[in-house]
Amino acid sequence: MISEKEARRAEEWIQEARRLGAKVVYGGKRRDSILEPTILIDVKPEMKVVCQEVFAPVISIIPFDNIEEAFRQANDTKFGLQVGLFTSDITLAMRASQELHFGGVIINDVSTYRADIMPYGGVKDSGIGKEGPHYAVQEMTDEKLVVINL
Repeated sequence: MISEKEARRAEEWIQEARRLGAKVVYGGKRRDSILEPTILIDVKPEMKVVCQEVFAPVISIIPFDNIEEAFRQANDTKFGLQVGLFTSDITLAMRASQELHFGGVIINDVSTYRADIMPYGGVKDSGIGKEGPHYAVQEMTDEKLVVINL
């Protein structure tokens, strides 16, 4: 991870989830700034690994009975950076792009997908504005109208 401090933070969130009833089915160990990819089950909505932006190789598996419930659970957060959905159903993919309230809806790839030529950024409490070359230039430019009447 970016630093040992952040790896420790993510490890603490994993341990907190364990204390609250989650099970680690893969990974969960840290050595210095390296955190093993981690898969959690039996998580609850109030656990930090679920309701905060963990920014670590941590996945929480949350079952659902129908796609409406899955979309509701996904949208039931104050964050909204990106979301990934795997499907071969183009109608579902288009529906997800409309109904999921995130800065990016990534179909058939993980939510960390990024193409620097495209805008990258979230909605809700996942930041303001977008990143990417076009947006960086725009943010660092003071536009000015100059009118010369001769």
